[in-house]
Amino acid sequence: MTEATTLIIMYILMGFIIALALWIMWLQRRLNRFLYGKDAKSLEDTIVHVKEGIERVDASQKNVSEYLKTINQKLKKSIRGIETVRFNPFKNSGSNQSFATAFLNEEGDGVVISSLYSREHVSIYAKPIKSLASSYELSGEERSALQNAKDSLNTN
Repeated sequence: MTEATTLIIMYILMGFIIALALWIMWLQRRLNRFLYGKDAKSLEDTIVHVKEGIERVDASQKNVSEYLKTINQKLKKSIRGIETVRFNPFKNSGSNQSFATAFLNEEGDGVVISSLYSREHVSIYAKPIKSLASSYELSGEERSALQNAKDSLNTN
């Protein structure tokens, strides 16, 4: 190997060493900026604090999920389908003052309330509904109100 070749290799290695030193200084500067004002203890405290925050959020999310399940169960039991049919039970006299109203929850349970109006008195009847059926005989108007309430449940 000649002296010139050795000199060229030395310059190349020196350039490489300088480039590595500059790169290390750049990385050190970025690391210092990242850790500015912090020591290892405060950085660890920050990480622990973030972890505790995540655990609190997870616990809160579980509580909210359980609460929503409870609300959903209560909502299924609430009245969701209400329909009224007005009619005249006495042909050729009076008007459509009588009515049948069905109140249903999502499970098809509820009540049908009927009112028969005449000039002398008003009669009110309530018939329980279980799974969209009643153990009492329903009039045509009551069946119609029940069907309309069922249909309104399906559209919601």
